[in-house]
Amino acid sequence: MKKSILTLAAVAALTSLAGCSLAPVYQQPAAPVAQAWPAGAAYANAGAQADAKPVSEIAWQDYFADERLRKVIALALANNRDLRVSALNIDKARAQYGIDSAAQLPKISAAVSQSASRTPANSSADGEARINRSYNGGLALASYELDFFGKVRNLSEAGLQSYLGTEEAQRAQQISLVAEVANAYLTLVADQQRLTLAADTLKNQQIAYELSQRRFTAGATSGLDRYEAQSSVEAARNDMAVYTAQVALDQNALTLLVGASVPQELQPQGQFEPVSRVAALPAGLPSAQLQQRPDVLEAERTLRAANANIGVARAAFFPSITLTGSGGSASGSLAGLFRAGSSAWSFLPQISLPIFDGGANRANLTIAKADKEIAVARYEKAIQSAFREVADALAQHGTLEERLASQQALVEVSGKSYGIHQARYKQGSESYLNVLVSQRALYAAQQSLISARLLQSSNAVTLYKVLGGGASDKG
Repeated sequence: MKKSILTLAAVAALTSLAGCSLAPVYQQPAAPVAQAWPAGAAYANAGAQADAKPVSEIAWQDYFADERLRKVIALALANNRDLRVSALNIDKARAQYGIDSAAQLPKISAAVSQSASRTPANSSADGEARINRSYNGGLALASYELDFFGKVRNLSEAGLQSYLGTEEAQRAQQISLVAEVANAYLTLVADQQRLTLAADTLKNQQIAYELSQRRFTAGATSGLDRYEAQSSVEAARNDMAVYTAQVALDQNALTLLVGASVPQELQPQGQFEPVSRVAALPAGLPSAQLQQRPDVLEAERTLRAANANIGVARAAFFPSITLTGSGGSASGSLAGLFRAGSSAWSFLPQISLPIFDGGANRANLTIAKADKEIAVARYEKAIQSAFREVADALAQHGTLEERLASQQALVEVSGKSYGIHQARYKQGSESYLNVLVSQRALYAAQQSLISARLLQSSNAVTLYKVLGGGASDKG
């Protein structure tokens, strides 16, 4: 009898695998973006090399050049709580897919049972109380559905695509975390430089104030010069307080992203280091580049799942056939349960044909088709958003060298102007107001140079993120 049950299960499985699928044939939508990256004056220096390796194939350890930054990123990937939740969601989705996939196979169980009943004396024919017992043991096939129309397989396919989409979402979150940590690290570097600049400026302004104080005491200048010099000192003190707090806030933000305290030896040292090891951007068509981004791949997985769900909704219009059966041994005594002549079996096939459901099946099919169209629109929007993000990053990348060079030149000429005005003031040939104006111009130019360097470094991080980033090569 055991052999007959296993044979029945095998036939059922083979019959299910031979069934058809009512899901539409999946076709990847065309990318609704231009066939080439934007061109123009803003992209003059953003040219790519044909033999450059796509960023999506470069692990973050190979992309980022600063060893200290790489170690901080590694800490974040190991400790960030949001990333842990994302990894647990993958485990959950994998388990759910296992449940959906298991529905394609028959469920066979083994069981031994006893039933007992007592008949009182006043209810028995001979006036004596009786106890009746029966024992059953064997294998059972519980409500296995023959998947002639692909309902179960399409449910499994939808579960698989949801699981794979969760993996892509986790990869997208990892790329975002790497970029966030790098940007937080670079922002801390910039604010450390701003704090150093404010400290140097305060020191210089205090020297200038002491000079103006001596000149005023000697009667060489009016009190206006002294007050102007004092105002510059107070402005520098204010900036010192602002950037001291900002550095602390930056460190707190970095600690939160990392998920643990950043060791002192890994803290940035107030200097911008080269961010990327990639000398040239990759060439290629936008569609080929963008379709490797995990967020775009996640949107496509959602679309595939919606496509499979149409097959599930269509299968509801057709008959469903389920098999229930058991085979084994039955006996009135436990000792005789598996003896010769005690074999027993049951077989209960059932066919269910939908006749009237009030339009529920048709409504479910309409919903499934609408879900697919929504998924198509979201997939196309994901590609369009990705194209815009890359184009924006390339536009900045193409102008950064010119902006940085011009800002560096502005700092140099502002420094020379400040030096001349300072020398003339010491000689008594002009008022401190001219020194103050030139000093503020120099200070603003130096601040803008720090911002330009931060923008250049952050742009390299942005390009890593928007071009799809690379998975870790170390697990």
